[in-house]
Amino acid sequence: MNLKTKITKLHYEKNPKGFIFNLLKFCSLFYAAGSRCKNILYDRHFIKPQKVDAFVVSVGNFTTGGVGKTPVVAEIAKYFVSKGDKPAIISRGYGGRLNNKNVHVISDGINLYYKADMAGDEPYWLSVNIDGCAVLTCSNRYNAAKYAVEALGCNKIILDDGFQHRKLYRDSDLVLVDSEKMFGNENLLPAGPLREGTEGFKRLDKLIIVSKNKDHTRAEKIAKIMHKKQNVNVILCKTEPDYVYNIVTGEHLEKGTEITALSAIGQPEQFYQFLEGDYIVKNKKTFDDHHIYTLKDIENIEGNIVTTEKDAVKLALLNKTNIYALKLKTILPTEELFRG
Repeated sequence: MNLKTKITKLHYEKNPKGFIFNLLKFCSLFYAAGSRCKNILYDRHFIKPQKVDAFVVSVGNFTTGGVGKTPVVAEIAKYFVSKGDKPAIISRGYGGRLNNKNVHVISDGINLYYKADMAGDEPYWLSVNIDGCAVLTCSNRYNAAKYAVEALGCNKIILDDGFQHRKLYRDSDLVLVDSEKMFGNENLLPAGPLREGTEGFKRLDKLIIVSKNKDHTRAEKIAKIMHKKQNVNVILCKTEPDYVYNIVTGEHLEKGTEITALSAIGQPEQFYQFLEGDYIVKNKKTFDDHHIYTLKDIENIEGNIVTTEKDAVKLALLNKTNIYALKLKTILPTEELFRG
């Protein structure tokens, strides 16, 4: 477990204490000052965001990773494609080997140009799972969006993880909140998972409560509370387990089978809970988020390995036949996202 993973664990403790937390809390003061200063400059129009000739929607969150942005981004892209639009997803490309200072076209909506190790697991997964949608990576989202519009003819831009990236003008700001994790210990980075304070609620257009569960009662209650408390439009997104399939053959894995669960994602707990309901999980193996797998990581694992689809795109490069992925289904009322 690296330092980043240890700090992430601290972010979701109810009452964190100790020297390390106090040190992080002190550092949060400087982070808060920088965040507020940036937002004031944009809110008062001292700095103006750059525009591109397309409808831009940002999908982001208040906290650090693991909320469930990627499936939501995918559903929005599919919605635009179904309407006859040509969307492009703009990602920072975190975890990939490409130099993200430059614009890289991972997919133009038809052709795939990079594998997962180069593109990053999320851009690659989006590329292979959405037909008709371009996927580009670059730390400068404006440059990537401009290229998508001018070179690829895209008329809809989906900014992946873009709520705090205010350099690019957006027509709609969608913000996600995990119904289980919520805002963690409610401290700003690095003491907590919050990327900014509650003033961010004034900027969003729709708040999406993500329920990664089989029972959505808690999420439904939270959606009502957030609507009343923050006076914002709230949408409920339900993410549920669908089936487990072999990443080589596509064959489904029978329920009740013994498995080893493996993941390298921001918040793996819900993934394990999904599997424990239908399979006999004899072992769990957790790596740091965005881990690059090698054969050494899995050579001593006997039997079937079940992982996330995000991890599967990297594990596929190892050419093993005993690796399965959990397919999730995302239920999102996309029409409501862009209504009024």
